[in-house]
Amino acid sequence: MELEEKINADIKTAMLAKDAKKLEALRAMKSVVLLLKTSPEGLSEQSATKALQKEVKKRRETADIYHKQNRADLAEVEIQQADVIESYLPKPLSAEEIKAEVQKVIAQVGATSAADMGKVMGAASKALSGKADGKAISEIVKQLLSA
Repeated sequence: MELEEKINADIKTAMLAKDAKKLEALRAMKSVVLLLKTSPEGLSEQSATKALQKEVKKRRETADIYHKQNRADLAEVEIQQADVIESYLPKPLSAEEIKAEVQKVIAQVGATSAADMGKVMGAASKALSGKADGKAISEIVKQLLSA
């Protein structure tokens, strides 16, 4: 089932179940998908994954800000929405899996020192796009190149 169809079906289910919190997150996801459909790059699995990851990150950062301002009620809403959106994303790779992929990239690029980090990051980011966070990739690349 395509992502858009799955979201539409889940919206109907949430409406019937009167689950307002889930419905709000699903409608936000539908909005993102519709925007992608009208964008020049179009709707693809990779673009949808990237956009939904951005939405999750945005909501988690907003929740952190709300926590700092002692607004746990608002933070809880953001976290719930992030959790719903995250359930539609592919499972992220573990640290070991990222490390194995980065080692393959290092071998392909022929990197030997920290000076080659830019080349490795470019290739690794492309290879692991949508599967791992850029920050996690960067940390593992630093570890492997400095060792």
